[in-house]
Amino acid sequence: MTAALPHAPAPVTASAPVSRLRTAARRHGPVLALFGALKLTGFCSFMYLLSSAGDFRSRDPRFGGGAHAWDVLATWDGWWYQQIALHGYDPKLVHVPGATGLITLEGNSAAFFPLYPALMRLVMAVTGLGSYGAGLLVSVLASFAAALGIHAVAERFGGRRAGLAAAGLWAVWPGSGVEWAVYSDSLYVALAAWTCHAVMTRRWLTAGVLCFAAGLNRPTAAALVAGLGVAALLALRREEEGPRPLLAAALAPLGLFGYLLWAGNRMGDLTGYFKLQSGAWAHSFDYGEQTLDVLTSVPVGRFDYLFAYPFADVIAVGVILLACALLPLLVRLRPPAVLVVYTVLTLALVLGSQQIVANISRYLLPCFPLFLPLAVAMRRLSLPVQCTLLGIAALASGSYAGYALFELGVP
Repeated sequence: MTAALPHAPAPVTASAPVSRLRTAARRHGPVLALFGALKLTGFCSFMYLLSSAGDFRSRDPRFGGGAHAWDVLATWDGWWYQQIALHGYDPKLVHVPGATGLITLEGNSAAFFPLYPALMRLVMAVTGLGSYGAGLLVSVLASFAAALGIHAVAERFGGRRAGLAAAGLWAVWPGSGVEWAVYSDSLYVALAAWTCHAVMTRRWLTAGVLCFAAGLNRPTAAALVAGLGVAALLALRREEEGPRPLLAAALAPLGLFGYLLWAGNRMGDLTGYFKLQSGAWAHSFDYGEQTLDVLTSVPVGRFDYLFAYPFADVIAVGVILLACALLPLLVRLRPPAVLVVYTVLTLALVLGSQQIVANISRYLLPCFPLFLPLAVAMRRLSLPVQCTLLGIAALASGSYAGYALFELGVP
């Protein structure tokens, strides 16, 4: 008799989670690498400009100053977010004695929506970081999530190469200096991009939850709520989706309206949030009067309008004109209704408000659908050429997207 041959060992196969992780790394790794490299380039350029100019050393630590260059990242609105994360809210309407001009109320933390400082507080509790480190960590992680969301939306129009270009544009766009700062912008754009993607892929309940969260982060989420609502109505008209679009549309505005009602109730005036914005920050809807004043003044070298910051305002005017030029190109791509409604209403809310115009390059960061025409055009370029162009823009962004906002304007 011959001895039975031993069985050959079974081949070792990767477990399902490891396989999924490798697939995700192959799919998303290039997007994250490109975005991270561009942001790091712009960030280092910004820090170099701050250090070489040195003006931050003589400025108030709340208003673009600090002991180190990186302290600037937590000034202006960043100071308020830290106060909320550390001490919570104290909503109230307090009149400035004898004030009769634009500013008649004392500013307080209720002007800033709660989701971002709540996440800061959570990170502080879990990691032991201070408010600065926690805020920066939330913003950086959210900026990568936003890059992935913008890539996912753009990929549906122009393929993977267009998706990479769109993620790269998000890294270098005017106003992108706040993406890696103690600001809520990256978190909002991440939520908005993935909300739009969820609507486009008919994941209605996911879209409703994400839009709900976005409403807890920024008041301009009203544009996102409207975009989802229009898309839901169109889906109901087709009678293909069941009740899910209606549920998503009902859930979407609850975060925004919930915070406004809570703040108004604490102030003793249900319209208190808007009175605070107008009376403490001179920020109100004026149907574009302030924007028109700037657009007709800056081109002829006049800076005698409200809240003039000449260098930053020149950049803001360029961003406004660029946005207006890209909008018809976006419509020409025939994108889903959610993208068109969201973009048009965001533009209307921003350009129709009385505000510090230098901020507009930051306020228009959520208009990521405007990247799509450029991204689709850039897909024709080879990857090395794409990276070269975006790299040059990233290097320059330290000035136009960072220094111009934090030191030459008010972000």
